[in-house]
Parts: sequence; structure tokens; C-alpha cells
Amino acid sequence: MGGVTSRLAGFHRLGLAERRGMVSRMLGLSPADAGALEGTGGLGVEVANEMIENAVGVFHLPLGLGLNLKVNGRDYIVPMAVEEPSVVAAVSFAAKMARAAGGFTADADEALMIGQVQVAGAKDPEAAAAALRANKAPLLELANSFHPNLVKRGGGARDIEVRVLPAPDGRGEPLLVLHLIIDTQEAMGANLINTMAEGVAPFVEQVTGGRVRLRILSNLADRRLARASCRIPVEALADFGLDGAQIAEGIVEASRFAEADPYRAATHNKGVMNGVDSVAIATGQDWRAIEAGAHAFACRGGRYGPLSTWRLEDGYLVGRIELPLALGVVGGPIRLHPQVQAALRILRVQSARELAMVMASVGLAQNLAAVRALGSVGIQRGHMALHARSVAVTAGAQGEQVEAVASLLVAAGQVKVDKAREILAALQNRA
Repeated sequence: MGGVTSRLAGFHRLGLAERRGMVSRMLGLSPADAGALEGTGGLGVEVANEMIENAVGVFHLPLGLGLNLKVNGRDYIVPMAVEEPSVVAAVSFAAKMARAAGGFTADADEALMIGQVQVAGAKDPEAAAAALRANKAPLLELANSFHPNLVKRGGGARDIEVRVLPAPDGRGEPLLVLHLIIDTQEAMGANLINTMAEGVAPFVEQVTGGRVRLRILSNLADRRLARASCRIPVEALADFGLDGAQIAEGIVEASRFAEADPYRAATHNKGVMNGVDSVAIATGQDWRAIEAGAHAFACRGGRYGPLSTWRLEDGYLVGRIELPLALGVVGGPIRLHPQVQAALRILRVQSARELAMVMASVGLAQNLAAVRALGSVGIQRGHMALHARSVAVTAGAQGEQVEAVASLLVAAGQVKVDKAREILAALQNRA
């Protein structure tokens, strides 16, 4: 695997079968993995029926490969499941730009998650909180008794935190909450966290004299953060007939806008999550939990802000991102879904922390592509060519007709279905 590269020039010009063949040969994928990518060996309705209630079928999304990504000196070919045009291309483009400057540098925290136990009815919440702190050792021992194999692997409940929160309406008793700090190792950990939180509930009631209500994980995984950064020489940004300094200024101003305005920050972060979610879906992660945690983290300063920032530093455009990423490489749909298994073999990550570093880098790359276009010629120019292909297919174009119709739509400046039908009819009459 040492010779694997994510720099696959001309990959987008190959046919579907040629792309699958190239990746399969380079990565040594099995026929089963290749079939899963094609869809013939994907998630079957029988397995789907075991995964959710009232199943009626299987829903498909396009699966593409983000290219050119280098993180901490290692190449990654990144599976991305997404329906939105330009996301895969944008990541590949921005990753190529960062690659030329050394790629992305990333790190990620240990897999520490929070299990919350809510206590109501304690006569003296402060005294109850003190009692919980005094019983830290037996609480942790009890929690770990529910997952001894996790403890053997080096994980398990590590610590507790006790919080007394004021009543949200200013009336009534304060809220007492126990946090179990749990190392989930290579799992996202939702089920094991919930089991521990539920398991300690009777002991918590005994210690506090209160009644335990909610016992569940928190999706604000702020002890499980991932960070990525890149440094791109300003002159390397030149494009659209603009010099690098002009492009860099536009990117920095777009970043400042997101830092100042939550209305802009929401869209800024949506761009980040275009990349993050695409990888999350392809690799079988709980992308709703990732979204919830990311946006809650974006409010940590008391108002909603951007997950990534861009600055000019000594002739370089420097991008940085930090966000919570509760990921797993074992368990749940990861084990059951053939396409997820194939995607993880393509990605070649060895741990949940490594996956988090890759995913944070993809989010930063996607954000770079978006703010680069926004800060210069506008997002529509970047989207237009890719959107035109979807419009051409909607109009009935097939095979080689798709590219021909798309090119004429862009040239005409009218990327609309009616115009595509008109162009397609003219091409067919000419043939």
C-alpha cells in the first residue's frame, strides 16, 4: 500500500468502469468490494429490513472519490456519498492546491465522550453534587462493570463531572447533572455510553436522594475534537484573471464576514459540512450526531460562529478548522453495510482518530473551494459546469450527449432544462 497516491490525473475523464478498475487494481480491492462500489453487491433489502423498522427498500446516493488529499504526509483517496454537484470536484481541487504546498496538517483528541445522567428532586442539589464527587471511584467502577471488554481494550469510564445548572426559567429547583467521561476507543460509542449511564442510575439515586430522569450521551463531543490546517503561498491562488493577492484578500474577507455575522456563518459552516457529511455517510457514521455537535460547538463563544477561519500570515493563506467528530470504525452499520466496508478499505484509515483527521481536512478543503469562488467571481460560475450536466441528464441526454449539451448550456449562459431540451433536439436532428 506504500505506493498508493491520491493524485490521479485525468480520473474524471475516465468512464465509470475504468475508474472502478483503476482504484480496485491500485488498492487491491476484492471482487466483492468492486461489486459493492458498482451497486451489485451493495446493501440488500434483507439486511436493510434488519437495520430499521418498516423497511420497504434501499435508497441510493452517488458515491464519488475525493482526490489529491494529503494529510500529515499520507495520501488518502476519499469516498464521498453526496447528491449535490460540485462537492467532490471542489474538495479534489482544493486538496490539489493544498497538496502543492505540503498538504494538510491534522490532529485529533482521544475518543472521550460524555454520558449525561439528570437528577431531579434532590433536596439540596449542592450537597447532592458533593456526594456524587465523593463517590467518584465506586461510580466509575460500576459504570465499567457494564462493558468489561471495553476496559480490557484500554477504554471505559475515565472520570466524572458534576454540574448544578440554574433553572432555565429562573423558577424551580436547579438542575443537577452527572457527566460520565467515557473513552469509547474505536467506536462512536452511543450504545455503550447509554448502557453505562442507565446502569449507574440506581446508585446515583441512592447517593443523591433524588430521581434520575434522562440517561443518555451528549452529541456535543467537545472532548473529542479534530483539527486541520493548511498553508498556501498567496501567489499559488491566482485564477479567474485575478492575481493571488486579490484572491487571498477575498477569502480572508469572506472569513471575517462569517466571524462577524451568524447569518453568513451558517452558510459558511454548511459548506464545511458538505465535505464532512459526504465522508460520514460513505463511511457509515451518524452524520446527524456530527451535524448536531458541530453546530452546537459553533456556539461555544455565546453566539454562532464559523468552524473554520482564514488568515494571511507572512505571504501565506492559512486555513484552520476545529470541530467535534464522534466517529467509529467498528460496530453498527459499519459492520453490516458492504459499501461502507468497501469505502473504508479505499480510505485505508487505521483508527477513528485518523478518520477524524481526514474528515476535518476534507471539511477545510471544501470550505476553501467555496470561499475562493465566493470571494472572487461568485459561486455560480464554479457550480455552473457541473450543474449543467445534471440539467442535461434531466432533459434526456445520454452518454456522450451529456457533455455536449452541458458545454452548450454553459456557453449560452442558460443552464435550464428547457434550453437543454432545445439543444438536445438540435443535436439529434443534426445526427
